[in-house]
Amino acid sequence: MTLSTDTPTFDASQHAERARFDELLARRILVLDGAMGTMMQKRGLEEVDYRGKRFVDATKPLKGNHDVLSITRPEVLRDVHSAFLEAGADIIETNTFSGTRIAQAEYGLEDAVEEINRAAVRVAREAAEEWTNRTPDKPRFVAGSIGPTSRTLSLSEKVDQPAFRSVTFEELKAAYADQARALVEEGVDLLLVETIFATLNAKAALLAIDEVCTRAGSRPPLMLSVAITDASGRTLSGQTVDAFWNSVAHANPLSVGVNCSLGAKDMRPYVAELSRISPVYVSSYPNAGLPNAFGQYDEAPTTTAGLLGEFAESGIVDIVGGCCGTTPEHIAKLAERVAESGPRDRSGARKYEASKTWFTGLETLGIDHTSGFLMVGERTNVTGSARFRKLIEANDFETALEVALDQVRGGANVLDVNMDEGMLDSEQCMTTFLNLIATEPEISRIPIMVDSSKWSVIQAGLACLQGKGIVNSISL
Repeated sequence: MTLSTDTPTFDASQHAERARFDELLARRILVLDGAMGTMMQKRGLEEVDYRGKRFVDATKPLKGNHDVLSITRPEVLRDVHSAFLEAGADIIETNTFSGTRIAQAEYGLEDAVEEINRAAVRVAREAAEEWTNRTPDKPRFVAGSIGPTSRTLSLSEKVDQPAFRSVTFEELKAAYADQARALVEEGVDLLLVETIFATLNAKAALLAIDEVCTRAGSRPPLMLSVAITDASGRTLSGQTVDAFWNSVAHANPLSVGVNCSLGAKDMRPYVAELSRISPVYVSSYPNAGLPNAFGQYDEAPTTTAGLLGEFAESGIVDIVGGCCGTTPEHIAKLAERVAESGPRDRSGARKYEASKTWFTGLETLGIDHTSGFLMVGERTNVTGSARFRKLIEANDFETALEVALDQVRGGANVLDVNMDEGMLDSEQCMTTFLNLIATEPEISRIPIMVDSSKWSVIQAGLACLQGKGIVNSISL
């Protein structure tokens, strides 16, 4: 595993592509498409449609696996893309929200991932190019959709084993790499990592994308979009919006935004917060309100468009669109509503970003020359605390976790974790302890300092942190 903290290098083609989006976004707000899943459900497709000839012998039911329709019913997918483009979308997403080996394994189609992703790009490209030719003054773009998987690196699926993870960082990164490689090689204009519910999962995707693009020599501009679970203002794994941004800012995306989970009305404060702190473009594509008792979305197109139109008029967005429940009618009303809106002023966000050095756990810690005395909790260190070492040697991680909690309650701003002891499996101890910390919000709210003179232990630690941590004691 290679974990780079450097800003990714960009080739000439990416500079040109980013410059193209900069030019467009300097003039107007761009519009994303709406909900692919909603549109597929409206078509009333059955198992036979999902199987087609290609997957007629599939061993598991495929109905609901919309990604395979790029292969089995491409004409249906093409019609949906065209409907959103006709409605005024500037950017359409590929039909690849579940296009990883991990997601497709639920249908027994993990070996078809490359085929699924490539087919989806081809269908989307055909539709986008047709509409670009129709409206050359309004070019259309294809964003490669990279959705979350059903597994997370930040939470345990076993109540009695809080340190358990059903997937490793390397496994998740490899799954994202397979998808990203197919999307990039097939020629998407953008990569969109969306509906991010756990930042550590997103970091696996970002690292995979960076490695794939470095090898390919092509780096499409990157869009990121987080899902805020509810009125708590946090992701499913517990991060605040500002902590999320400061954890992924190193990827230098074209845009960052919020999608899914909420309707526009409830999403607004989190979009406004991103607009306040993020110097890159900000996107918002909410659901069509909140689901009713039957799981359906009732918010009318004019309502969604009106709410997002206010976002645009208030200067907090650069890119808008729709998520669950939104149709071409929603996108048409939205495109009409924001047509005259000007660009967002990002100067305040640039000043915010440059004002401090930012570190994160579930929450953000900003440090500058006015910060004064900051405390690093050093008791979770086997070389500095005899008690902590004995607990780790005895495999008593639960009691060792109390040492960490005591330090946080005692005022520690950063928690130092060191497992460098000759009799320990330091990599495994670091992984287990940091996974346990991730389950305790009172501890994991502060940044973690991964402390080791062994590079392999540092790698193991960083692969457990969804926040922006600190590395200490590197031996060079």
